[in-house]
Amino acid sequence: MTHQIAQTRRSFLAAAGALALSTGAGLAMPRKYGLTASASSVGFIYTLSGAAQKGTMPVLKADIRIDSDNLTKSFVDVSVSVAKARTGLIFATDALKSPEVLDAEHFPTIRFISTRVTLGAGGRISEGASLTGNLTVRGVTRPVTFQAAVYRPAGSSADDLDNLQVRLKGAISRAAFGATGYADLVADRIDLDIQAAVSAA
Repeated sequence: MTHQIAQTRRSFLAAAGALALSTGAGLAMPRKYGLTASASSVGFIYTLSGAAQKGTMPVLKADIRIDSDNLTKSFVDVSVSVAKARTGLIFATDALKSPEVLDAEHFPTIRFISTRVTLGAGGRISEGASLTGNLTVRGVTRPVTFQAAVYRPAGSSADDLDNLQVRLKGAISRAAFGATGYADLVADRIDLDIQAAVSAA
């Protein structure tokens, strides 16, 4: 486990370093990445009767563009399926999709479109980055901010940015989007963990 964590960290730092070097070179153009749907998902954690529970939603599509000449101009547009959400508890899954919560019949997708990328103090992803944008749930759009990270596959060369893993983590209030059902059983805060495997188009 320790070796795996160290290897993942090295892959992240190498990808961040390669992006930083490209920025310094000033030669890069915005690069579009396509989604590998089978290796991408949105994980979420909700609190049911005081106990943390997990669920997932598949990513339907993603438009990810990384501008290594100016990382702050990178862009993410991700849509996920509410209709295919799973919680591991049948009654919780049904409640999640119900009109009182996400109303999957009328709003079958959730969409996030980025508006701003903020890098760490040194202008590097490895020093921390955040992605601010508009999240649309149940037809309601609110600004949200995710912590962002970019990884490349273990074993790939440091300058190989053809295949990447993008991860976004954050939390939202479900009430802010009108998903107020079952408030006596389910807490308002929902933690999100978006993982997208992408390949250069």
